[in-house]
Amino acid sequence: MWRAAAVCVVCQSLANSSYGVKGKSPLQKLHLVSQSIHHPHYTSSKFQRLPLRTSIQQFSSLNRLPLRKTKLLFVKYGYLPHRSFWVARLASRLLKLRYLVLGSAVGGGYTAKKTYDQWKEMLPDLSDYKWIVPDFIWELDEHIDFEKLSKALPDAEDLAKLLPDFDKIGESLSSLKGFFSPGSQGETAFRATDQGYENDKQYKKVSDKEKIDQLQEELLHTQLKYQRILERLEKENKELRKLVLQKDDKGIHQRKLKKSLIDMYSEVLDVLSDYDASYNTQDHLPRVVVVGDQSAGKTSVLEMIAQARIFPRGSGEMMTRSPVKVTLSEGPHHVALFKDSSREFDLTKEEDLAALRNEIEIRMRKSVKEGCTVSAETISLNVKGPGLQRMVLVDLPGVISTVTSGMAPDTKDTIFSISKAYMQNPNAIILCIQDGSVDAERSIVTDLVSQMDPHGKRTIFVLTKVDLAEKNVSSPNRIQQIIEGKLFPMKALGYFAVVTGKGNSSESIESIKEYEEEFFQNSKLLKTCMLKAHQVTTRNLSLAVSDCFWKMVRESVEQQADAFKATRFNLETEWKNNYPRLRELDRNELFEKAKNEILDEVISLSQVTPKHWEEILQKTLWERVSTHVIENIYLPAAQTTNSGTFNTTVDIKLKQWTDKQLPNKAVEVAWETLQEEFSHFMTEKKGKEHDDIFDKLKQAVKEESIKRHKWNERAEDSLRVIQHNTLEDRSISDKQQWDAAIHFMEDTLQSRLKDTESVIEDMVGPDWKKRWLYWVGRTKEQNIRNETKNELEKMIKCNEDHAAYLANDEVTTVRKNLEAKGVAVDPCLIKDTWHQVYRRHFLRTALSHCNLCRRGFYYYQRHFVDSELECNDVVLFWRIQRMLAITANTLRQQLTNTEVRRLEKNVKEVLEDFAEDSDKKIKLLTGKRVQLAEDLKKVREIQEKLEAFIEALHQEK
Repeated sequence: MWRAAAVCVVCQSLANSSYGVKGKSPLQKLHLVSQSIHHPHYTSSKFQRLPLRTSIQQFSSLNRLPLRKTKLLFVKYGYLPHRSFWVARLASRLLKLRYLVLGSAVGGGYTAKKTYDQWKEMLPDLSDYKWIVPDFIWELDEHIDFEKLSKALPDAEDLAKLLPDFDKIGESLSSLKGFFSPGSQGETAFRATDQGYENDKQYKKVSDKEKIDQLQEELLHTQLKYQRILERLEKENKELRKLVLQKDDKGIHQRKLKKSLIDMYSEVLDVLSDYDASYNTQDHLPRVVVVGDQSAGKTSVLEMIAQARIFPRGSGEMMTRSPVKVTLSEGPHHVALFKDSSREFDLTKEEDLAALRNEIEIRMRKSVKEGCTVSAETISLNVKGPGLQRMVLVDLPGVISTVTSGMAPDTKDTIFSISKAYMQNPNAIILCIQDGSVDAERSIVTDLVSQMDPHGKRTIFVLTKVDLAEKNVSSPNRIQQIIEGKLFPMKALGYFAVVTGKGNSSESIESIKEYEEEFFQNSKLLKTCMLKAHQVTTRNLSLAVSDCFWKMVRESVEQQADAFKATRFNLETEWKNNYPRLRELDRNELFEKAKNEILDEVISLSQVTPKHWEEILQKTLWERVSTHVIENIYLPAAQTTNSGTFNTTVDIKLKQWTDKQLPNKAVEVAWETLQEEFSHFMTEKKGKEHDDIFDKLKQAVKEESIKRHKWNERAEDSLRVIQHNTLEDRSISDKQQWDAAIHFMEDTLQSRLKDTESVIEDMVGPDWKKRWLYWVGRTKEQNIRNETKNELEKMIKCNEDHAAYLANDEVTTVRKNLEAKGVAVDPCLIKDTWHQVYRRHFLRTALSHCNLCRRGFYYYQRHFVDSELECNDVVLFWRIQRMLAITANTLRQQLTNTEVRRLEKNVKEVLEDFAEDSDKKIKLLTGKRVQLAEDLKKVREIQEKLEAFIEALHQEK
């Protein structure tokens, strides 16, 4: 009894010292047991939920023990009541605790062993993966003595000593029985606790509405708190990744960085865009298509995702005139660059941002054809920066309801067709942008999206300008209905609400983010649970779109790779059947082959012999100037009466001709000769090796090169001096040159005589022999000319030294003679006929004189002294012939030394220009063979890039 009394005194002191104190104390740990014993009418259920004032909830397993209801007697300290055995029964039950503890330990050990065996059976057999573990692990037993180590560990008896003594614990519990005696001070302490519990029940009487508001407020603040923490961590992560990427750029790790997944995927889309401009093929690969009504905020949402103001802006006018494909990827610096340009725009600098917006606007306007407002040609832009979500987005022109002034009539239909072409892709993610500040009934794009994706399996709905919507909309529930998709016929995977600024184009991305966060923090839409926290801000939107994009990519990319594999097999089979002996050369490879052939042909110009050049030049030049020499120099000089006048007239005429016409004519002849030779080499067929697929290209290169080529301007000046000095020389050095001059003169005169006789024959008609043989007759005019010719021939026979021109009285005489024969003739006809008749007479006389001069070289050397023979006309033709030879030699030197090289340079420039002009190559290299090779190359490239992308995708997993 003394031991129980001592325990009660100790418990009473603990109760007095801990009254009214909140915290974990021994008394608070025991009051449930005490109260369930001394106060049986207080059931344990009352203590399952503590008052709100209690900061720590207390639990005990002892209150579940089945206690027998007994009538407790109140006794005083030191007074022995009448004999009763309830204390003994209570002590015996409490002493059973040791058996409960021991039984629980044994049962728990068995259960733990059974669970361990089950887990061990569930583990896979890792024996096949022993090769992963290094070999030295299996050889540890050779280096470590495990037996010695096991002996050093304590044995089971030593470990048993560390366990608690359960007998002493049972004795300590039995010593507490005195504390449960009625009337003790512990009971008073617990009554005070019961009073506190009653006061807590009073505290609970608060309205449910206030509780809900308070919890919502706390939840919102908690969400914002963690959102700020998340943004801070993301910012730190962005800075760290930026430093890592910068180190990689500087080569600190001395390794080559692989292309990111999004860059590889973007390259696949670019190749597909080149392969099929109509998007019939590439539309089976995912990308995020941004659609919406005009001025709904599509571009602003895209800029918030890209974290830069990169697009041109305008107030109320159409700015997006063609699709813009934006590839977002992570990088150390926030930059942007076009697919076909190496210039990087620093998006942290305002001047680069302005230049980028200007470049995008210029490219859009260039892509729009004349008479149109929008274009289907895609502008490809890559944006890199730390923290950007990896995805490919396509910003489309805004859908309009009415064509306004200044637009093409088909603008509305064109925008609809472009939007449908992108949205018809079954794997495209449709980012539907809706302006929240306007009535939902005015939306056009929602009907279009519901047609393309009626079940909403790939649509994400975004409500923009929510700040304006909250101010203007009288019923906030309407915004909730829009977000929940109850006002539109369309369905969507997710619904988001964003704020993209205050409408000021000069706002920065950071200021817009701060404004958006501040708005949603104070907005009733979140406080009243109309919107959920994950449905707001462009940050959450970009995360959701990126996740959806990559999910769609993983699901569809392998199927597309298989499709292109089958297409490649079909194309390869078609090539083998149609062109079994030809290599698969695409348009660029064919162009390179044609380029080499053309350059070889240009080089072959330098291999033309000098003799060939000079013969062609001399012959062509004489054909050009012979008429001038005969008509304007030789004939007028031949009408003179003596040799002095003849030579004077010739010298004057030659000087005038050399100063004004001859050098220019010579250069023209040389340039035309070069063109003819160049064309000959370009169009010459080389037997079986000739490939007619290059004919159009060679012709175009030839024409463009000739068009660009200009002869050296100083060549005429130097040529003029040479020709002038040559024509002044009259010294024929030997008989061979004299005979050559006579031969040249005789050939020229005979050629002219033949031409003159042909003209006369056409004038007078066929002679009697042809009329009888071929049964042809003369016309009336031919008869008149024939009679006129006969009269004029009679006049020449009477006077063989007649002048070259008829006098007026002679014309009258001829006309009267013809009228006497009954032939009426016009004086002009007489003069015209005289010109040809006299010309024939003169040429015949000159030929006879030429024959006489064959033996005149001896008299020439003596300057025709003591001789009636004068051969000044032979000297004239020798001067002309020598001028032609020297001019041809000079032109040949200019050709081979200068002009052929300049032409080769022009050809190279033309080929380089054509190589950069893809449209020109498509126009000049055509045919089924070219197109088949082109398709085969593109499909192979697409398949290889897709396989590389899939492999990288699996490695990332």
